[in-house]
Amino acid sequence: MTSHTAVPHLALFDLDHTLLPIDSDYSWGQFTQTLGWVEPQEFGRKNDDFFAHYQAGTLDIHDYVRFATEAFRNRPLDEAHAAHARFMREVVQPAIQPQALALLNKHRAAGHRIVIITATNEFVTRPIAEALGVQELIAVELERDAQGRYTGEILGIASMREGKVLRLQQWLDAQGLDWAGVDSTFYSDSRNDLPLLERVNHPVATNPDATLRAVATERGWPILDLFPKE
Repeated sequence: MTSHTAVPHLALFDLDHTLLPIDSDYSWGQFTQTLGWVEPQEFGRKNDDFFAHYQAGTLDIHDYVRFATEAFRNRPLDEAHAAHARFMREVVQPAIQPQALALLNKHRAAGHRIVIITATNEFVTRPIAEALGVQELIAVELERDAQGRYTGEILGIASMREGKVLRLQQWLDAQGLDWAGVDSTFYSDSRNDLPLLERVNHPVATNPDATLRAVATERGWPILDLFPKE
């Protein structure tokens, strides 16, 4: 008798505007303004500009990470983490929608391995992944100096656009897996994620932007409108 080993299924999720109806990085930036950590007008202008570049698919992720981490890099780590805990309570937790939790639970019930893969940095997203009950997180990793302080530079490959495919390949290698040995689904809202959507077995355009919606319609990909965007 021949034994058959079940092929593991990966349920991959983008985070912002996919599992959350907000952009966590942009919202964190706005939150630091309320704390008085940044000059509000100049920071707000730059934050809006970077967000527009992200939506257009033209964001320089290295420039953005230097900008986005500056506010908490200039604070003691305990103060930064305390502020993020407040951000979770006041901004993120109220934004977590039951339909997103239900989708995650559907995959859990099916025995799928859930991974959040996001272009937002690990400082912002690790507590969010934990709040969603997801242990596996691939996010932009941040370089630290000899004292353990964030430098503003990205460590390794940024998990954005083609970088998501490369980071997921690294993750698969570390798990002793390969593309041929897994069945993969990826949920994303963004045109920036087309490289990974094109790589997986089951792409799902989730709350898609106009460009991704057009591509998904043309290619016959499922379109899931989980919730309205902000």
